[in-house]
Amino acid sequence: QVQLVESGGGLVQAGGSLRLTCSASGSGGFYGIRTMGWYRQDPGTQRELVATITTDGRSNYGTSVKGRFTITMDDTKDTVHLQMDSLKPEDTGGYICNADPNGPGWGKRVRDYWGQGTQVTVSA
Repeated sequence: QVQLVESGGGLVQAGGSLRLTCSASGSGGFYGIRTMGWYRQDPGTQRELVATITTDGRSNYGTSVKGRFTITMDDTKDTVHLQMDSLKPEDTGGYICNADPNGPGWGKRVRDYWGQGTQVTVSA
């Protein structure tokens, strides 16, 4: 079982910055974690992609945050950071960390892991 702990959320003015951190601990079972990232979700809505990064350094971003957010992974491969710059009110939401053991082309053969989330609020 993998536990994800998130930190770094808060309240900022539009145009400000935040840095989120997610650390994974515990056993991932037979499969190691291949991808970690962040998704945003408001109550009653589906989660949407913010950014992901693979253990070999390949990153992917949601269209709305591309060019403003940067995701990085520590050399330990169990911690990711999301640097959020030029924040907009529409970036507001619960940011939830994800750790995925599924490899390229696997789809969702095995279950992934989710954190509890950290709140980001951007005021106009």
